[in-house]
Order: sequence, then C-alpha cells, then structure tokens
Amino acid sequence: MDRRKFEKISKALADPNRLMILKEIKKKKHDCLYCVDLYGKTNLAQPSVSHHIKLLADADLITTEKEGRNMKYTLNNRVFDEYIKYLEGLKA
Repeated sequence: MDRRKFEKISKALADPNRLMILKEIKKKKHDCLYCVDLYGKTNLAQPSVSHHIKLLADADLITTEKEGRNMKYTLNNRVFDEYIKYLEGLKA
C-alpha cells in the first residue's frame, strides 16, 4: 500500500458517520447491507448517506454491487488487511 492510499483510507475512517456505516455493514449476515437499509439505520438524510458511501467506496473500504434496483455494500476485507499491515509497519 502506498502512502497516498493510506492517507485516503485514514481520512475516510476519521468520520464518525462513516465508521457507523461500516459497523452497520459488518453487523449484517454475510457482511453486506443494502442502501435502503442504511437510510433507516442512520439519522442522516439520503444525500448525506450517499456522500459517505461514495467516500468509503473511493477509498476501497467497501465494494458496491447493483442488485435489481438496490445497491449492495460489502466490506473489502483485503483493503482493511493491507491498511492494518501498513500500520503495523509503523510500529517501533
């Protein structure tokens, strides 16, 4: 993982709303959540949820898949593993 990708992921993880969205995705069976489910689980307006989802997807923390008329979100565990490995490399 390069420094720019690390910084992009760190910025995406720095927001409490995005962390909450990631936790909601993790709670679901098979670690996926539909867009429609997210709106009901947050106190955010639909445009705000969409904005946070876009930033998480741009940082590759989640993958998006269109399923019918809905979007399905899944955690990208590979990127989380790379991020943790990068952090471990910073330890003394």
